[in-house]
Amino acid sequence: MGVLRGDRGGQVMLALLLLTAIVVPLLNLAVPEGNPFHVSTFTVTLLGKYLTYALLAVAVDLVWGYLGILSLGHGAFFALGGYAMGMYLMRQIGDRGVYGDPVLPDFMVFLNWQELPWFWHGFDLFWFAMLMVVLVPGALAFLFGWLAFRSRVTGVYLSIITQALTYALMLAFFRNEMGFGGNNGLTDFKDLLGFDLQADSTRIGLFLASALALALGYLACRWIVTSKLGRVAVAIRDAEPRTRFIGYRVDRVKVAIWTFSAMLAGIAGALYVPQVGIINPGEFSPLNSIELVVWVAIGGRATLYGAVVGAIAVNYGKTYFTGAFPEAWLFALGGLFVLVTLFLPRGIAGLFQMLKRRKADPDAGDAAPEVAA
Repeated sequence: MGVLRGDRGGQVMLALLLLTAIVVPLLNLAVPEGNPFHVSTFTVTLLGKYLTYALLAVAVDLVWGYLGILSLGHGAFFALGGYAMGMYLMRQIGDRGVYGDPVLPDFMVFLNWQELPWFWHGFDLFWFAMLMVVLVPGALAFLFGWLAFRSRVTGVYLSIITQALTYALMLAFFRNEMGFGGNNGLTDFKDLLGFDLQADSTRIGLFLASALALALGYLACRWIVTSKLGRVAVAIRDAEPRTRFIGYRVDRVKVAIWTFSAMLAGIAGALYVPQVGIINPGEFSPLNSIELVVWVAIGGRATLYGAVVGAIAVNYGKTYFTGAFPEAWLFALGGLFVLVTLFLPRGIAGLFQMLKRRKADPDAGDAAPEVAA
């Protein structure tokens, strides 16, 4: 494909993704449980969650690596997409809830709500919910970007504002009167499109959907960065005043890419929720958004495939350390980030590129690598 020309890392990543999407379901369905090669349904769900994180990391890398916007608020767009999916799943419960109300979710009955809020209408329809998954994060990102970029807010000031945005949303969603479940959020989902969410086949379907979304999201981002729009974005990142001086509408380019990135994050959130079975205001936590940046930095900024590697590697480490050494996880993450910053400024992807250069030119030695994009 034209968008993958020259992107050796992306080609390898997509090939491994395709292989995983084929092998994992086979090992889950065709291999008996006692066999050492059997992949449990729990593992399938865990891998699916990792893939949604990878898609979110690609969205962050698009705006940070190629546009120069260090977003500390992308967790908000992820959570909004998740809430849109959660609202659809809650409407599908019907009278199977604890209180048996065919319209109102259980938490509304518990709080003595008499009727369904206006913003919940339509979420009993799958197509409407999926539209909201991309439109709600996209609309918020467009409004935020239009105000911020036209005002020429950049650098650390913009990063702080994005963090304030997600923190404000977290506080708002914690309130019961908002109508989103308050502190407990949305949970106790039953089915999706009529398929039982606890069934092995449904779990595999969600895993495959996450893999497909990651592949399409990566290709879309790759298409953007290799197009004229992407080249202008890199020019804005490297020399914004000069790009504006030669006649480009910098604010429009920023808004377009920023909005697309937010919509991609919303899709990741929508795929995340039915696999983990819950969405609550904790997903808006600013710490989550900061962790996204760590994934991209460790994997390799401005590579796209490095963001995928970083997200999967860090979250696998998180799963292992929180089980084996729960007290040491944050220290391990912080230490990893410091080591990568000091010794691998281009992340894991940069290490692969350096080894490739040394193999091609053994006399290159320890020559300084080209500046990270």
